[in-house]
Amino acid sequence: MPPGTARSSAAAGIGGLWRRRTQPAPLAAMMARFPQAGRVVWIGIRAGKRGAVEPLEQVEAQAGLGLAGDHYAQPERAGRGQRKRQVTLIQAEHLAVLGALLGEPPIDPARLRRNLVVSGINLLALKDKRFRIGSAVLVMTGLAHPCSRMEETLGAGGYNAMRGHGGITAAVLTSGTLAVGDLVVPLDPPDADAGAD
Repeated sequence: MPPGTARSSAAAGIGGLWRRRTQPAPLAAMMARFPQAGRVVWIGIRAGKRGAVEPLEQVEAQAGLGLAGDHYAQPERAGRGQRKRQVTLIQAEHLAVLGALLGEPPIDPARLRRNLVVSGINLLALKDKRFRIGSAVLVMTGLAHPCSRMEETLGAGGYNAMRGHGGITAAVLTSGTLAVGDLVVPLDPPDADAGAD
């Protein structure tokens, strides 16, 4: 046996065992796991499209409409078909990033004109997922891209600072109350139990 062959074979065996034990989980399984629940840290609504933001401690989420009192939830808008942008959410951790990009302290969420500020969970990982906040159930419907108002509220360059940090949009599936401090909990797909047999 040539010198070093036994050692090479043993090393290959150990390497093969290590690779087998550390193979990544299937992508769908990894995308379904979250290290922790999120938490609502701020709520705001606007009665009119260009109106001032009113911070709240709690609000009613109305299925198919949005948050009570918010301009997105006005009943006359419901007649235009199922809207995807009923509630907007932004990552709390991004407030400091936006401040840094603008040369300011962390941004006051009211300036960003989103409904909910959420910490502790990656909102983009909620893509196509249902999630519970308080007694309401929502589903992510897309990204909340910045609008030209960001140049007004954040100053020159505000639009570009917000790109990639605008948060997500969601629709309300089940009405309920949500409040500051409520957990944001991803839910299993409705048919997950059906495939478990």
